[in-house]
Amino acid sequence: MKNNQTGASVLVKSLQVAGIKKIFTLSGNHIMPVYDAVFDSDIDLIHTRHEAAAVHMADAWARLTNDVGIALVTGGPGHANAISALYTAGMSESPVVLLSGHAPINQLGKGAFQEMAQADIAAPLTKASWTCQKTEDLGSDIAKAIQIAKSGRPGPVHLSLPTDVLESKSIEGIHLPTPESFKARQMEISKADISTIISKLQAANKPLILTGPMMQTKAGRIKLLELKNALGVPVIGMESPRGIGDPSLGALSEVLSQADCILLLGKKLDFTLKFGQSPGIDKGCTFLQVDPETEEIDRVKRAVGDRLIHTVICSTPETIEALIHSKPSQAIASPAWNAAVKSAIDYRPTAWSTLSSESGKIHPVQAFRPLQAILDSNPDSVLICDGGEIGQWAQACLSAPNRVLNGVAGSIGAGLPFAVAASVAKPNVPIIAIIGDGTFGFHSAEIDTAVRYQLPFTLVIGNDAKWNAEYQIQVREYGQGRTIGCELLPSRYEKVCEAFGGFGELVLDADKLLPAAKRALDSKLPACLNVMINGLAAPNIKQI
Repeated sequence: MKNNQTGASVLVKSLQVAGIKKIFTLSGNHIMPVYDAVFDSDIDLIHTRHEAAAVHMADAWARLTNDVGIALVTGGPGHANAISALYTAGMSESPVVLLSGHAPINQLGKGAFQEMAQADIAAPLTKASWTCQKTEDLGSDIAKAIQIAKSGRPGPVHLSLPTDVLESKSIEGIHLPTPESFKARQMEISKADISTIISKLQAANKPLILTGPMMQTKAGRIKLLELKNALGVPVIGMESPRGIGDPSLGALSEVLSQADCILLLGKKLDFTLKFGQSPGIDKGCTFLQVDPETEEIDRVKRAVGDRLIHTVICSTPETIEALIHSKPSQAIASPAWNAAVKSAIDYRPTAWSTLSSESGKIHPVQAFRPLQAILDSNPDSVLICDGGEIGQWAQACLSAPNRVLNGVAGSIGAGLPFAVAASVAKPNVPIIAIIGDGTFGFHSAEIDTAVRYQLPFTLVIGNDAKWNAEYQIQVREYGQGRTIGCELLPSRYEKVCEAFGGFGELVLDADKLLPAAKRALDSKLPACLNVMINGLAAPNIKQI
């Protein structure tokens, strides 16, 4: 290693050892040494317009590539801007590392420029958060951060990088981390525990296996199908803030309430499952739990007491592999139960096929269902859903090999940054991003990022001129005449996209939606379809 290199060079070379090729970032004083070091590497910087967008992009990258996502922001207010996006990544179980520049260690406590207790601020939203203390630790610290992010239940990690640590040229004798040091820590499950889980599921009449967001990647869903086929038990992945009312899972609530034994395979027993209580889940239903965190197991014990009949500390992927290889002699659940669960999840109201709408106010089903033809045109297409009610309609109507949601966090605004990152991760495939008009306001400037890097996608804005999720709550709870703070204008968002250099089109009629989407794809630009829709409450799907 040359003597004229710096701590930032150690950091960048360590990231190269980890196989990092893309960093989502926004420049600032504290991280200029890293930018300079990147010149001598094969790492690409995707330079964004807001620090939170950089984290959202790293999140989507992680989910779409099954690798860690790296976000790099400056210290102080830049770090603070990035923090909120960690919540979405954490609730989505996405392995993200936020690297933040930081005031020099030798100036702390003296009123340094943008001095802030950054690690303390990030700690509640991360698996781990700390500040690198010396140049010699840069390689091992970044390896530790990536390993923690990928291990157990994946999630975000934060590491602050003081400028004097990055600028130091005292790097002689510093050794780079090995590729092995970046790998997720492995956990093992015993054959005895696998045997117990199998026997408990076999003893049930209507067993279910529930998994969480980390298994909802393309590769994860393929593995869940393999698990279902190996055991003959319905396996359901959950990643929506609507939980058992998730419209993408159809009438799940009707079969979930019939289950008599549920294996929580990395799935949290939280609000999405009504905390395991009736009527969402039958009061006599028993639980098996495999989770990498003792805190989650303790929480389930407090929630359901002696209905939790077996627990194991282990991560989800290792457990799934062990269950697949257990090879029970016959299907655990009856064909009738498997069919009932599939029928419930696949169910959509027949009335959706005969909808009519007046010009200028398109029903959400009519706005989204035509887009399935585009998503079906490529085996690696991407569907992104963000927003309140609008996101639920999209999830009910559309499916794709790759799906990225705003997730269990229920926070909105990530959809456009997700689309930018999707175009980086999945070039030359159709990317459809469904967002609401409220959502568009959070990160609309990232269209500029997409134009600069020539990253095409099709953004479909459901424009009902309101914050519809909040509007629906107010109408439901307080009455039609007591809505406040929900009004927006029916703005021409497609012209905003055009002004940034993208493609834009206003859509007022349902039969013009698919032709407009095809024109957007043909443009090879970041594209925005501004679709004027009826502001309806999200569907609550029931078979009976």
